[in-house]
Amino acid sequence: NYRILESPPVIKSIDPGIERPLWSVMIPVYNCSQFLQRCLENVLQQDEGADKMQIEVVDDCSTDADVKALVQRIGNGRVDYFRQEKNMGSLRNFETCINRAKGYYIHLLHGDDFVDDGFYKAMEGLFKDFPKAGAACCAFWHVDEAGGFLYPNEKISDERGILTDWLDTIAQGQKLQPPSVVVKREVYEKLGGFFGVHYSEDWEMWVRIAAHYPFAFTPLKFANYRV
Repeated sequence: NYRILESPPVIKSIDPGIERPLWSVMIPVYNCSQFLQRCLENVLQQDEGADKMQIEVVDDCSTDADVKALVQRIGNGRVDYFRQEKNMGSLRNFETCINRAKGYYIHLLHGDDFVDDGFYKAMEGLFKDFPKAGAACCAFWHVDEAGGFLYPNEKISDERGILTDWLDTIAQGQKLQPPSVVVKREVYEKLGGFFGVHYSEDWEMWVRIAAHYPFAFTPLKFANYRV
């Protein structure tokens, strides 16, 4: 089954001659068009220009809307669009997102989730202050279909900084959701992409990263995960 990978897919390194932005905001979508406008608008309000941030929607052959037209309307030329030739499933779509990302920091922002103003500055600050971190994350809200707050994440820490005993903590239970996490591209290059399972692939990834790199964290809630 081409959709379920039995080992982490290879993430190719970037050609050293290519000019790279700091950020790649990669937005995998599949039949979540009613939520995509908010997702994109909240990124665009934090956009510091194409030289600093790549923004791209990677469409796994959605059938619910003309996603390309939606992206063009909302992005007004600022957001790139890529469509898979056939439906690949979420794991392969994430792999495509990461391989297409050119930035040093990758934010895999699912098309039905969104981040609040200040997210990218906060994450950038964490990487700057804690340069050994392989990933940075923030506290977040679970939100409903309309984007209303339901409940916050399970408490991780009150302190901004490197999470202590994080491998033990994250290995025992899922504490994060994808919109709240940013990973350095070089980490995916070393450890590979998402694989093995659907609906737990992100948890496996955070554990894999935590086994090799520190996680930097802010207790401020900048991300919103749609339940």
